[in-house]
This record gives sequence, C-alpha cells and structure tokens, in this order.
Amino acid sequence: MFAWPVRVYWEDTDAGGVVYHSNYLRFLERARSEWLRAAGIGQHQLQHEAGIVFVVHRMDLKFRRPARLDDLLTATVRTLEVRGVRFSVAQQLLREPDRELLVEAEVHVACLDAASFRPHPIPEHLLLEIASR
Repeated sequence: MFAWPVRVYWEDTDAGGVVYHSNYLRFLERARSEWLRAAGIGQHQLQHEAGIVFVVHRMDLKFRRPARLDDLLTATVRTLEVRGVRFSVAQQLLREPDRELLVEAEVHVACLDAASFRPHPIPEHLLLEIASR
C-alpha cells in the first residue's frame, strides 16, 4: 500500500476550523498522483509522450471524522481492479500518529486519448505496473 503525508493548513479549513469537505478530494488526488509517480508514471509524460490522460470517472466517499488545522494525515492508495480502459483504487485518509480513519474512498479512473477525450486502452506495461501496486 502506498502512503503519502498531508499536512492541514489554514487554506484547507472552513470557518469552523475543520477541513472543508471538497479539500479532502485534493488530498486524495495528490496521493494518487504521487502513487503513479512512484511507479514511474508521470502525468505530464503520459499526456505529452503517450497521448493519454487519466481522469476520475467516479468517486465514492465516506466521511468518518473531521481533520483539523495542523493535523498530519497519511493518504493511502491501494489498487482494487485494473481493466482495459480503467482502474479502481481504495484510498484512506488517516490522522497521525494514531492512524485514526477520517475518510474512505473508492476511486474509478478512466484512460482517455489526450486529444479526443475518448476512451483509450491503458498500455500493457502501465496495466501491469498499476496492477502490481
């Protein structure tokens, strides 16, 4: 399972001092991007060299507890399924140091042609890399 640290800053919180709900999506996106980068899959490289992009097709979230200013979180990513033009991952946001579960997500990502934005098969070497994570 891949893990990426996230610190909560003022800009992430609402007037009540807790993380505004849409900012959790940013935290999860950053972790997925770093998960791909750690596998040698750069988003810029995908678009400009392979001519494909990965886009979120669907996301199911469950908010369990709020994160607050200065919290140190860990965002995790784990592959659930890989198919021809899409893959799914499970993600969690955990508050450190006790690893309290704050958010659970299942994210479905589609591969598209960068020019037409039509579905495009994920190249075989990328399918294998994503499946192994």
